[in-house]
Amino acid sequence: MHIGPFALANSLLVAPMAGVTDRPFRQLCKRLGAGYAVSEMVTSRPDLQNSLKTVRRATHAGEPGPIAVQIAGTDGPMMAAAALFNIERGAQIIDINMGCPAKKVCNKWAGSALMQDEALALSIVEAVVAACAPRGVPVTLKMRTGWCQAHKNAVTLARAFENAGVQMLAVHGRTREQGYKGEAEYDTIAAVKAAVRIPVAANGDITSPEKALAVLQATGADALMIGRAAQGRPWIFREIAHFLATGTHLAPPLVSEVKRLLVEHLYDHYSLYDEFIGVRSARKHIGWYLRALPGGEAFRAHMNTLEDSAAQVAAVEQFSGCIERHDGSHTRPRRAQPAVGHDLMELAL
Repeated sequence: MHIGPFALANSLLVAPMAGVTDRPFRQLCKRLGAGYAVSEMVTSRPDLQNSLKTVRRATHAGEPGPIAVQIAGTDGPMMAAAALFNIERGAQIIDINMGCPAKKVCNKWAGSALMQDEALALSIVEAVVAACAPRGVPVTLKMRTGWCQAHKNAVTLARAFENAGVQMLAVHGRTREQGYKGEAEYDTIAAVKAAVRIPVAANGDITSPEKALAVLQATGADALMIGRAAQGRPWIFREIAHFLATGTHLAPPLVSEVKRLLVEHLYDHYSLYDEFIGVRSARKHIGWYLRALPGGEAFRAHMNTLEDSAAQVAAVEQFSGCIERHDGSHTRPRRAQPAVGHDLMELAL
């Protein structure tokens, strides 16, 4: 699969998730089988571009390319300027956010709220493409099926965005009104794929290798974009890649590998953030990794009381070591289970 001049390692993409897909998370997912990752969204507001939060979100040092940065905003010229700002700092692909359902984003008419105003949405795309094209930087876009069930306009917008120069679309199979409730539907994604010639990535509820294959078959999509299912389970990409290639399941990671990956992730995380922020923002990642292990919820509550990085790492190593010693079968890989989290639980039984 290509995005403009860039050939991707495979067609498994990491979804941009605010507060999650920072550089350490993106790098880990790429190591474990993802072919491409998009940064968490960065604001287009010029007064915030040099804030510490935005700088951390837009940091790509040591990250394998192509480097994709997602920008969010409501003003065409400001979004174009934000695209150029990030290109100057290493972005090789610019992604436009029209998929975020968060109220604090939509209340400002950014994210998926833009799908309510097709003329504004198109003007933003045209401005960003005009800024990026002379520099050879492809523009991609992530959106939902529409604002609400009564106004699904993804197909109409997809055609307009393609004509304006967008080179890949990612479509989450829910409306903004749904948020993350209910189940994603894939008929609209299939309709978008049939309506355009550019690559389309299907997103939403892809939680297992079997589901990945089913979504590809249902949509005809060129790629799969995976978000929440990779939280605490970044190896889902290699599991899906193996299943799509062979039709068989890859053995799930041993508890010892999970511990190693988590500790490496933590050290990389601490290096990006200072001690105070790093310790607190790491808690969610630790909880995701260990939530399915016996005693995981109680350990998570204990983790939230720890105030320094050394204590966090020591607690993770001790907890994982207890699971390994308790489980004499941890040296035998087990078959992965289709439900998120069940593979970790099986390792510990």
